[in-house]
Amino acid sequence: MGTDAICLRAEHITKVFPGTKALKDVSFNVYKGKVNVLIGENGAGKSTLMKILAGIQKPTEGKMYLVKDDGSKEELQLKDTTDARMHGIGMINQELSLFPNLNVYQNMFMAREETKAGVFLDNHTHEELTKKVLARLAHPIPPETIVGTLRVGQQQIIEIARNILQENLKILIMDEPTSSLSKQEVDVLFNVIHDLTSHGISIIYISHRLEEILQIGDYVTVLRDGSYIGEEQIKNIDMAWMVRGMIGEDVEYTKVHRDIDWESQDTILEVKDLSLPKPGGGYLLNNVSFNLKKGEVLGIYGLLGSGRTELFECIMGLQPTHTGKIYLEGKELTVKNIADQIQNGFAIVPEDRQKEGLVQTLDIQKNISLSSLKRYVKGLLIDSKGEDGHVDSQIQDVHIKVADKHLPILSLSGGNQQKCVIAKAILTQPKILLLDEPSRGIDIGAKTEVFDIIREYANKGLSIIVVSSELNEITTFTDRIIVLSNGVKTAEINDTEYTKDKIVFASYKGHETA
Repeated sequence: MGTDAICLRAEHITKVFPGTKALKDVSFNVYKGKVNVLIGENGAGKSTLMKILAGIQKPTEGKMYLVKDDGSKEELQLKDTTDARMHGIGMINQELSLFPNLNVYQNMFMAREETKAGVFLDNHTHEELTKKVLARLAHPIPPETIVGTLRVGQQQIIEIARNILQENLKILIMDEPTSSLSKQEVDVLFNVIHDLTSHGISIIYISHRLEEILQIGDYVTVLRDGSYIGEEQIKNIDMAWMVRGMIGEDVEYTKVHRDIDWESQDTILEVKDLSLPKPGGGYLLNNVSFNLKKGEVLGIYGLLGSGRTELFECIMGLQPTHTGKIYLEGKELTVKNIADQIQNGFAIVPEDRQKEGLVQTLDIQKNISLSSLKRYVKGLLIDSKGEDGHVDSQIQDVHIKVADKHLPILSLSGGNQQKCVIAKAILTQPKILLLDEPSRGIDIGAKTEVFDIIREYANKGLSIIVVSSELNEITTFTDRIIVLSNGVKTAEINDTEYTKDKIVFASYKGHETA
């Protein structure tokens, strides 16, 4: 623990959701007038803890206390976010919660409007106070500007300004506040943070950018797999300390090295100088190049905002503004849309299987055959016998545990639902399969089965690209890993050279892609 005064103390916080324990006996200090950094890999429990502190969720176990200047503690039981604000706690989410069709001052004073005679909106006061706070943030945006016309970085400033308007603000939670900001805007934000802390306001700061943390933080707390790992003052640590705390020695999966001379294998996919402009300037992807061999499993690793999902979207025709060239078996493709890419031999298993991978009102068989129905159309009818045979084959090949393929898709476990999405993609007979976070939301047994499935199809000659934020997993079943950071390719590592430190350090490299 530090020597500075604590203004909020969370003790032994546990949060249980159906099927998972997101936080396990976590304690957390917030030091008054300091930047309190919270770090951990994806899924470590950072957001859950912040939602509890902000009144969005209630802990299953544990207590929170406001600590007074004399050291006495007052238990804090938050009913909701309004209650949290009344106690001086504000939160800026990574996903902005602005109304794009309203102007700046309307967003600033939403649900806390100033009135005249208790009846009429006092828009003059709204505008003047908005000008004042935005001037303090070095962003004199006209108050009448429609928020939807602003750059993402400017919208982030509006979100910060809304919280600063809170007169009794004591603690401000910032979740990845710089993920959408340019370097100049980051500099402005850091000046604002220094100003706030100099007035005794405490900042809770979540970021994946370790260089940034060392620059702005005072204290750092590490979470791993929902558990408290440690707390230290920033001045006493370095980046290696943070990386070791976040990685730890978790579950190790069995690595299977395939002794293949990849240089001699045919190149099935080549991506050259792929770039994707960012709205308002800069790039989500900046000159990313790589190739994929026949039968190879290529991993894409990176943190939130690294460009992993955007890379898949460009390849699948979901980002028409991208530039660069994509070659399939030596032939340049004109990427128009996802239907064309499926026709060209690409298939994708999306990250959100419930929303994008499954049709929840259909049964198991229809979900598996949905993307391949064109194969079974004969005149005006469906060749049900052919469809049945192929679905049965996929259920067996992908090891889906199901008593009856005509049961609702939601009758299956999460792992078996994920296998259905994989089976659906493979049934389109792709040359290249894209898997976006294939192990997310499934238990360890199902994960191992998914890894085995990936290996099996790669051994049959299917070329596979896997996006994953789980370091222990992606190093298990891939032949090579490409690391992205802020839209830039920062490393390319063969499986014989995998080390956790090497991959994680590459994912935290600071790059300006503007």
